[in-house]
Amino acid sequence: MKKIIVIPGDGIGKEVTASAVEVLKKIDAKFNLGLEFEERDAGGTAYDKFGEPLPAETLDACKAADAVLFGAVGGKQWDNLPVDKRPEKALFGLRKGLGLYGNLRPVKVYDALIDGSPLKPELVSGSDLLIVRELVGGIYFGPRREAEIVDGVERAYDTEIYSVPEIERIVKLGFDSARKRRKKLTSVDKANVLASSRLWRRVVNDMAKNYPDVEVNHLYVDNAAMQLAVNPKQFDVIVTGNMFGDILSDEASVIGGSIGLMPSASIGELTSFYEPIHGSAPDIAGKNIANPMGTILSAAMLLRYSLNAENAAQAIEAAVDKTLADGYRTADIYQDGFKKIGTKEATEIICARL
Repeated sequence: MKKIIVIPGDGIGKEVTASAVEVLKKIDAKFNLGLEFEERDAGGTAYDKFGEPLPAETLDACKAADAVLFGAVGGKQWDNLPVDKRPEKALFGLRKGLGLYGNLRPVKVYDALIDGSPLKPELVSGSDLLIVRELVGGIYFGPRREAEIVDGVERAYDTEIYSVPEIERIVKLGFDSARKRRKKLTSVDKANVLASSRLWRRVVNDMAKNYPDVEVNHLYVDNAAMQLAVNPKQFDVIVTGNMFGDILSDEASVIGGSIGLMPSASIGELTSFYEPIHGSAPDIAGKNIANPMGTILSAAMLLRYSLNAENAAQAIEAAVDKTLADGYRTADIYQDGFKKIGTKEATEIICARL
């Protein structure tokens, strides 16, 4: 059996994870994967029940699981809690506790939704890329100082630090991902200015010797940001550090025109973690409005990266493609002339196309 921990979290998290589990159960029946599901609490709902956003029992269950499927956390009712009790602390605790070192964010432009992209159709059509972001190092985790007075002047600082093993680990994930796709890796840094980026670039070039079948090129982060807007089709896999990856993945997420379809995976030392990139959207929770496709596509990534069930993953992705091609739209991507559906209807239609 393969144990999947399901953490609905807050807001629309319960609805979209329920949809993804329904799809996974259908795919399990088709491919005989032996999936077993166990639900746990985290986020604001966990605080309301247990006084903690991440109960120890939830983290322990995740550590012992084959994969974790996550919904979303947060809501206004928890905004005034102490920082260490806020729902978002559950995410940081899970990242640290599971050793989630690499974030994978695929960006695919669906032909059926191309008019929703802010870019011209001829620029964006056919775009299909994967951003591999280092998740536990760099400037977000380096030494820092909050505001202080030095010689009568207030200042603050954050420090970018990367070690060779940290870089090797994430770059290997980038190369391995490229080898499974179109065999092109773009490493993004700021080596003309930053010492940490010069080390990063050297490690990439050294590791490239082990991947002669993968084409490697380097871009400065400012150029990479521009290229994502003017020619996203040139990219296959982008690998980069924590801060650059944070910025570029958010930029890339709008290329396809809908954040509701964006899945992600965080690869860990103990187990891996799968979630849509949208928030908890508490204003539409329980109204059968939320788009479950980002979570369903995250479930496809779970099958691909944690269970090595590529055929099953592709079946889910094809079912989502077919649903969109047939003109079905949830509220967030609806346009006149299409068939408007809710969360439950979208799930049923995707299951029917598996």
